[in-house]
Amino acid sequence: MSIKLYGAALSPFVRKTRVALALKGIEFESVHIDPNNTPEGYEKISPMKRIPALEVDGQFLADSAAICAWMEKTHPQPALYPSDAMEMGQTIWFERFIDYDLAMRCTFAVFRNRVVMRLLGKECDEEQVQHALTTTIPPLFAYLEETLDGREFLVGNSMTIADIALASQLVNFRHGGETIDPASYPNLAAHTERMHALAPFAQTIEKESGFIQKVMG
Repeated sequence: MSIKLYGAALSPFVRKTRVALALKGIEFESVHIDPNNTPEGYEKISPMKRIPALEVDGQFLADSAAICAWMEKTHPQPALYPSDAMEMGQTIWFERFIDYDLAMRCTFAVFRNRVVMRLLGKECDEEQVQHALTTTIPPLFAYLEETLDGREFLVGNSMTIADIALASQLVNFRHGGETIDPASYPNLAAHTERMHALAPFAQTIEKESGFIQKVMG
């Protein structure tokens, strides 16, 4: 089986997919795609020209959720989706909530302004960053904090794709110069620390942080 993952290292959605691939022991080839300057013909791989996309023996999947669902079906162990129907639904909900609602604030408001815009030679909109930090992010963190009360994982008793998705977005939050305040969100902070200590996360965080420091000073 020939597998290629198209994407860019700092994308939380690509990172989420890479971590899942690593946990399942799936070998793949990385193909770099700049989301701000996709190559001609990339729409044949990803119709909306987004990352990540996956090629499996000449067939294509776009979107991290679709890719991870394929992964679970073809490589069921270790399981990243629960077998219980209600817990499965909850996992899909949290993955969607994190990939859309949380991503808009932690990645597209904070990380994009403080890191991506500078890499593109543009100005950071710090007003937008502060609005996210003080207004739109706290209710989402509070919801996650309550969910994790007395729990090690978001759903059930084992790690799911929801935990991986959350930890991946919070890597970008960290790259953007922010951390989870343990005084305000002790459960979320502890969950983030545990997830980021996993080998696939720890290795990519070290590599990405080194790259950001090198190019941004």
